[in-house]
Amino acid sequence: MVVLNRIYTRTGDDGTTALGTGERRPKYDLRIAAYGTVDETNALIGVARLHTSAAPALADMEAMLARIQNDLFDLGADLATPETGEDLGYTPLRIVATQVDKLERDIDTLNASLKPLRSFVLPAGTPAAAHLHVARTVCRRAERMAVELSATLGEFVTPEAVKYLNRLSDLLFVMSRIANARAAGEGEPGDVLWVPAAGRE
Repeated sequence: MVVLNRIYTRTGDDGTTALGTGERRPKYDLRIAAYGTVDETNALIGVARLHTSAAPALADMEAMLARIQNDLFDLGADLATPETGEDLGYTPLRIVATQVDKLERDIDTLNASLKPLRSFVLPAGTPAAAHLHVARTVCRRAERMAVELSATLGEFVTPEAVKYLNRLSDLLFVMSRIANARAAGEGEPGDVLWVPAAGRE
């Protein structure tokens, strides 16, 4: 159980923070940056939910996003606890395949109702879509950091953690399209498509 009865501890005043193993690292460490960017993704999904929760047509996505926000705390805990081979006295929380599978099912379910794309889409449209696009791009950054961390000598990242971030960014893209598509039935334009070289005219 987590108990947070003090917000400031002063332990980070020297520019370090503790991992789940108890090891302290600089706050600019790649592992810290990776799970910090996961936290940033989570916060942006929270902003997107201000718009999905207000739209009855997006109720299915709202439920998915609520589950995903909880998953992202699991992912943060996973990244914050590198594998050391030592007994930590507890079993580290890890992202598991079933969590990735749920994202894939969500993608398939939502994408089934969308028309195939004939062009790239611009990160625009309804407020829900725009915020989902921002969350998507930050999620991609978190994925890049996790992949870089996994390629760093002496570091460990579970394959499921990387897969989760990859699938989540895909899902957020599909959700942004759904947000625009369902709004199109209410007089909105739907996908905002890229027009190559349009700015040259």
